[in-house]
Amino acid sequence: MADSLDIKSEHRTLDELRTGLERVREAPKDAGTLDLIVGRPAVDERLVLASAELDADRGLVADRWSRGSRPNPKSQVTVMNIRATELVAGDRSRWALAGDQLYVDFDLSGDNIPPGTRLAIGSAVIEVSDQPHLGCEKFSA
Repeated sequence: MADSLDIKSEHRTLDELRTGLERVREAPKDAGTLDLIVGRPAVDERLVLASAELDADRGLVADRWSRGSRPNPKSQVTVMNIRATELVAGDRSRWALAGDQLYVDFDLSGDNIPPGTRLAIGSAVIEVSDQPHLGCEKFSA
């Protein structure tokens, strides 16, 4: 069952965010874990999945990405660092609201995984694009 978005939250202060960045920067650099998979079946809906299929043409199969008017192949699958997610969203029950599909405990910085880097996730392999993932308007808000 998909959950509707609830955008009410407690906001972190700038000092709390700065302090929390150290933990984000300590994420593993060579190997990490996949901690959460989220499908977006419809606008403002999230579906937390125990497993998922990644398809070369459709992206995350349980996601609406490929059903958009002009899907961008460079944003087919989005990956978010769980330490950054926790810093911003707080409780794990709110992580899916960020709108990403794969949540990992891994250093996603450009220095660690530049464009062209391939990442193995289970039996799937994804490639880091040169398009930065800056979050959508809802996440920014």
